Amino acid sequence: MPKPIPEADTAPSSRSTVVWALIVTSVAGFMAALDNLVVTTALPSIRKDLGGALTDLEWTVSAYTLTFAVLLMFGAALGDRFGRRRMFGAGLTVFTLASAGAALSSGMGELIAARAVQGVGAAVMMPLTLTLLSAAVPAERRGMAFGIWGAVNGLAVASGPLIGGTLTEHFSWQWIFWLNVPIGLLLLPFTRLRLNESHGPNPRIDIPGTALVSAGLFGIVYALVRGNSDGWTAAPVLTGLIAGPLLLAAFVVYELRAANPMLPMRLFRSRAFSAINSASMLMFLGMFGSIFLLSQFLQSVQGYSPVEAGLRMLPWTAMPLIVAPIAGAVSDRIGGRPVIALGLALQAAGLAVFAVISTVHVSYAAQVPALAISGMGMAMFFAPSSNVVMSSVAAEEQGIASGANNAMREVGGALGVAVLSSVFAHNGGYTSGQAFIDGLRPALWAGAGAVALGAVAAVLIPRRARVVAVAEGAGEREKVLA
Repeated sequence: MPKPIPEADTAPSSRSTVVWALIVTSVAGFMAALDNLVVTTALPSIRKDLGGALTDLEWTVSAYTLTFAVLLMFGAALGDRFGRRRMFGAGLTVFTLASAGAALSSGMGELIAARAVQGVGAAVMMPLTLTLLSAAVPAERRGMAFGIWGAVNGLAVASGPLIGGTLTEHFSWQWIFWLNVPIGLLLLPFTRLRLNESHGPNPRIDIPGTALVSAGLFGIVYALVRGNSDGWTAAPVLTGLIAGPLLLAAFVVYELRAANPMLPMRLFRSRAFSAINSASMLMFLGMFGSIFLLSQFLQSVQGYSPVEAGLRMLPWTAMPLIVAPIAGAVSDRIGGRPVIALGLALQAAGLAVFAVISTVHVSYAAQVPALAISGMGMAMFFAPSSNVVMSSVAAEEQGIASGANNAMREVGGALGVAVLSSVFAHNGGYTSGQAFIDGLRPALWAGAGAVALGAVAAVLIPRRARVVAVAEGAGEREKVLA
């Protein structure tokens, strides 16, 4: 029989505990999400300072993405087994120390290794932010809390190039990593003193399941990251594309038979859980790939500096701060499905508008509506999506659900950069401004199409989430959540 959750894990939280949980988890999530893209605008300075080939520069980005994506599920499992607050603090410590190591790197090998360790810390820390926040906030107020958490994390994802460009241009590239150190050190004592401890239902870690899903995700993400540079028919890329799905299929078969599965396959019998994870992957596919290309468009084609380009993306990047809390409150009243579906539709529309208006000399005023629409859509997705994920499973398994959802997002982001870059390279290139536009337009249409498919998936989220809860004796009990 699964381990019961102690009463202390589910006791009502005071207002102070709720506020501190929101602050600590949001700031920690911001740091982890920020490091996905913050390094991109600093790459030329890093290469000038440390040397290295183009492949080395690519690995400063992908080393973090790979370890982050493939270990997210393992991080959630560690939290369920050893204590979510304890493992959150351990992940935060590793992430902070690795950030200092990256800033102190004197060669590309050291920097790549530090980035990989950063990803390990983020993978343990990130999925536990939602479970700790969910445990602290009453059910009727989680929409607002998750909306704020989502706004902060969405801002980190979208503003990474701006922050990286600003620190690199006015200080040095090392400061994109030094920035994490004082923040991490400040959060550690509040993690110990202000967050409540909680555990998951399983006392054992699913080592075979963890190995299968980690290896499968590694193969797929590696292939997606390396496909453009090595060629999609290169042996390592083909191996990843073939072996990755096969290992994930083996993971599913194993989890169906395991006594203590890391990811119970019965969770996918919940239409809400399946639909929101599909929508999340498609959203990140379209958004990540588009931001990657649009930040280059503003710099390479329109001639803005990294800071100037980041400032001009504020109608997109700053919108979550305004819209997400409102969208979270609205979702508490009418449910997450209509808010998420509308948000994804707006995000798709914004990318489509940008694809239509894109020319070498398009004015910034003409870009603002597309940026604003995309920002509103992104905010409306981030606000209620976390609440839908957490509400679609039993309370004992929210750590598992959070890890799975974050893994889907990270894989979607890696897929987005790879797919949209491939579309871009097939149709255009960097030889001239017009060549860039020739590649940008179809890539943005591909991104808009992916997000639109995400909107269709969101429509399938039921108004009331049917949760398949933890097994009890020989049978299973089910619960319906509003």
